[in-house]
Amino acid sequence: MPLVDIRNLSKIYRTGAEEVHALGGVSLRVEAGEFVTIVGQSGSGKSTLMNMLGCLDLPDSGEYLLDGEDVAHIPETALARIRNRRIGFIFQGFNLIPSLNALENVELPLIYRGIPTRQRRELARSALEQVGIGNRLRHRPGQLSGGQQQRVAIARAIAARPPILLADEPTGNLDSGSGAEVMGILRALHAEGRTVILITHDDRIAQTAQHLIRIVDGTVAEDRYLFPA
Repeated sequence: MPLVDIRNLSKIYRTGAEEVHALGGVSLRVEAGEFVTIVGQSGSGKSTLMNMLGCLDLPDSGEYLLDGEDVAHIPETALARIRNRRIGFIFQGFNLIPSLNALENVELPLIYRGIPTRQRRELARSALEQVGIGNRLRHRPGQLSGGQQQRVAIARAIAARPPILLADEPTGNLDSGSGAEVMGILRALHAEGRTVILITHDDRIAQTAQHLIRIVDGTVAEDRYLFPA
């Protein structure tokens, strides 16, 4: 059974009398432990698809089975629980809280999960050390470089050890050197057994993945394995 099984997913956004068909019957599968890139240009529908994969939005029609559970049409409270426990999010803009230091930023989602103080502190510290920034625990985002901030964001995503990492343009705000380091961290996390789904417009990044899915005009234009599964 695939970890992600999307069947004929469609999404229409309405602005007044205008309709935008963001996704038109998308179907795809992702197996547990894969490194997948979803590539597409601006307006292709890849961001909408990311929102569906991350349970941040619901489709108008179609099915989304996440580890066998149909999550396409469930209440928001159930979606929030799935996001919190199954998916680690990494965003282009880091989304760190400026007033909190690195350790506190990583701890914050663990507080929402009800993890006791000592345990969440240990999980946060371990995650920061894993991404190579264990010596910056007390630094706030404004005291860190872009690459270091993204490392904190990755640590926040992996601290609770979710089975899926969903990365939306994780190198988009970084220079080439920092971007390469972040991609190296993601590949290392994949090598440990995590499922990584990376959204990008950069074809060079897309070609480094195990499994490439190309989105054009809200449909899957390409779905193939670049390396053995």
